[in-house]
Amino acid sequence: MTEAPLITVVMPCFNAERLLARAIASVFNQSFSNLELIVVNDGSTDTSAEILSSITDQRLVLIHQENSGVCRARNNALSIAKGQFIAFLDADDYWGSECLSKLYQAFAADSEAVLSYCGWQNVGLSGNTGEPFVPPNYETPTKQADLFENCLWPIHATLTRRFAIEEAGGFDERILTSEDFLLWLKIGSEHRVVLVPEVLAYYQHHDGPQASDNIANTAINHWLAQQLFIQENRHFATTLGKEELKRLRHGELLRRGYDCYWKRDLRAARTIFKQVMKSHYGAIRDWKYMLPSLLPYSWHLKLIKELERAS
Repeated sequence: MTEAPLITVVMPCFNAERLLARAIASVFNQSFSNLELIVVNDGSTDTSAEILSSITDQRLVLIHQENSGVCRARNNALSIAKGQFIAFLDADDYWGSECLSKLYQAFAADSEAVLSYCGWQNVGLSGNTGEPFVPPNYETPTKQADLFENCLWPIHATLTRRFAIEEAGGFDERILTSEDFLLWLKIGSEHRVVLVPEVLAYYQHHDGPQASDNIANTAINHWLAQQLFIQENRHFATTLGKEELKRLRHGELLRRGYDCYWKRDLRAARTIFKQVMKSHYGAIRDWKYMLPSLLPYSWHLKLIKELERAS
């Protein structure tokens, strides 16, 4: 390339051979072509390295590192990024061809915004795809509280000015998941964000025996990200007030626990409920659902079946 790319796309890759080619193709097939793609091979042990080596597009930049996780991979890519704007795409997800173009155009409509975000859709669900989802417009009087409760866009549905990511310190390597939520919270609490109300990004859902653990870990790390944000922004807690802060933190965690419970993902629900109880949160009716999580799993499952049979 003779000119510096306007957008840098960052893609961590660990054992992604099955879907890696699709993800990369969705980047290079973007209608917005003034970009570079930095792929960080995070110690893959499958054929990911061979797939990456076979790509001849000059816009591809490869980094190889020992397996260190997505936060380290993304931060390493950010350290050499040339673009004024940064987009993130995991190696198993993909974009529609107009994704980057429309996210970039959004900055023309709101010159003060530092982050644009769009709608997304789950694919790969058993038997079907998820419902298309467009997040709300967060630029409202309740923006701070709304973002703190939950940023309803995934990492690959955003385009962000690089200076804002650098200002926020990049990705916090102390947490294993929800690292993007913490970054968006830091950026969104200080700067304007702008919505592109279209589905342009696609998230690959994965089934498997570890799905329950992943759901529970994500919920707890979301709670931890909120805690880290408060530690670094004491004024935020003062502004919200003690009770509202409890509702947004522990209430959101409890909501996720109930969501797992009613979907009968009992293993995930039990893990989440235990964390909520450690915080001494919830009404009496909530504790009726949470307390059985202290029982052995088989007893808890039997209790639920007996209650269902009696109802």
